[in-house]
Amino acid sequence: MSEEKPILVKIENGVCWMSLNRPNKLNSIDPGMLDMLAQELDNAEANAQVKCIVITGVGDRAFSAGADVSVLSKLSSVEAKAVISDKGHRTMLRILHSAKPVIAAVNGLALGGGCELAIACDFRVASDRARFGQTEINLGLIPGWGATKLLPKILGPAKASEMMMTGVILNAEEALKIGLVNKVVPADKFEEEVKTLATSLAKGPSVALSEIKKLVNDDVISDVILETEAKSFGKIFTTKDLKEGFSAFFEKRKPIFKGS
Repeated sequence: MSEEKPILVKIENGVCWMSLNRPNKLNSIDPGMLDMLAQELDNAEANAQVKCIVITGVGDRAFSAGADVSVLSKLSSVEAKAVISDKGHRTMLRILHSAKPVIAAVNGLALGGGCELAIACDFRVASDRARFGQTEINLGLIPGWGATKLLPKILGPAKASEMMMTGVILNAEEALKIGLVNKVVPADKFEEEVKTLATSLAKGPSVALSEIKKLVNDDVISDVILETEAKSFGKIFTTKDLKEGFSAFFEKRKPIFKGS
């Protein structure tokens, strides 16, 4: 598949498949992709033929490695909040508030913002090759797309804090054990299993499914709740530790943080 279109979309049997298409960059997400994903979610929401949405990544290495660090490293504090965190929040809220079930088909790495994209979805089906982590702390950063608010509601405060504060990367079975994913499937049967679930949901009673989703997600997360995360995300961009984190990332070494 070509990388000319960073989001690939197809509709089959009532299911809208959205694929992040930057496999050479582990499907990392830049601001333009956030805008495009939000627009495609709006299109799917407005399309009466679409009954279920699946989000996945192109290739077998990554669902998404998160926000594009090469973009993050060039942003000011104000830009980081507005261009990355606020924009990411708007995209995640589209998933959470969609009337249609959304499945994250996690085919590989789901790190940082990629993990946040997955947890915004109603279902997470993982290939046995999948890996999950809120790894922002390794850069001296915090999650900026909702994990600080949503992950504790999924895992509880202790496990969520462990993921976010240590940057631990979990394999698929570990993610299943703590309730981060619904199901783990062998890689050779992964697409078939996702398709079966998506088709089943697409054939289900759409009004009832929509009402269940609304009741589950009402008051879970909102613009007001996320604003505190966005402000903290922007604040981190004034720290020397983050500059060190970015330098270490590009130099492929371990960062030396000094708490400033």
